[in-house]
Amino acid sequence: MEQDVESPAGIRKPKLPKQAREDQPKQLAEMDRTKKIQRYVQKDGKCNVHHGNVRETYRYLTDIFTTLVDLKWRFNLFIFVLVYTVTWLFFGLMWWLIAYLRGDLDHIADAQWTPCVNNLNGFVSAFLFSIETETTIGYGYRVITDKCPEGIVLLLVQSVLGSIVNAFMVGCMFVKISQPKKRAETLVFSTNAVISMRDGRLCLMFRVGDLRNSHIVEASIRAKLIKSKQTKEGEFIPLNQTDINVGYNTGDDRLFLVSPLIICHEINQHSPFWEISQVHLAKEELEIVVILEGMVEATGEHAHS
Repeated sequence: MEQDVESPAGIRKPKLPKQAREDQPKQLAEMDRTKKIQRYVQKDGKCNVHHGNVRETYRYLTDIFTTLVDLKWRFNLFIFVLVYTVTWLFFGLMWWLIAYLRGDLDHIADAQWTPCVNNLNGFVSAFLFSIETETTIGYGYRVITDKCPEGIVLLLVQSVLGSIVNAFMVGCMFVKISQPKKRAETLVFSTNAVISMRDGRLCLMFRVGDLRNSHIVEASIRAKLIKSKQTKEGEFIPLNQTDINVGYNTGDDRLFLVSPLIICHEINQHSPFWEISQVHLAKEELEIVVILEGMVEATGEHAHS
């Protein structure tokens, strides 16, 4: 962050310690510029937070749908294929077991014998019949007969469970595909934020724009200052979040984002930057997180960046 104006005239600058003066040695200034600061939120919008020592992992399984949606694509596709394959194999084994117990496999060439499933002569054919039943392909070569009540019950069970599996897995895949995460990549922010005078007021300003022709409906913007804080009681808060007013009182935080806009925050007595001087600003370990929210016009999905 850069500040391109001096402090307003008439305000007496506080006496600063030696290491914070503007005439600090060039070597120390160079060290400050090259000091690597770990980001709280990455440039692509991902939070640089890792959850550790989570003992109640069963809570992820109680909300299995959201857990599957949050998984990476490679794991999601693997589970998608695995669930269908295991289901087909299980019911294929059940169809083979019924044919084996009824003796259908011993009377394959007997024209007088009525099997449970016509043309089922082994596990492979039972597996294929399981796929045809659950996916309702219906090739017409292998069909169930009316002389097999246990097969009719199994057919009903597989049809119901197959519908549940389809609804769950297809719904999970649809939600994951329709997530508007990539839409946020076409919402761009200015590389640098500046502090300058605007209408006689000292303001922090940055720019935001949308690259797509389809607009973000009901767009709103918020800003947070992430900075360590120590309370009056001596408690240290490592990642304290403070609101940065970008027009909440005046409605300027509601954007009509058809062209690039300049977002302005006035540095006044209520601003978290009010007690930070120009010299201290370059040395402060702070981070400004800007959040733009709205609905995608094309899909109606809620997106944020």
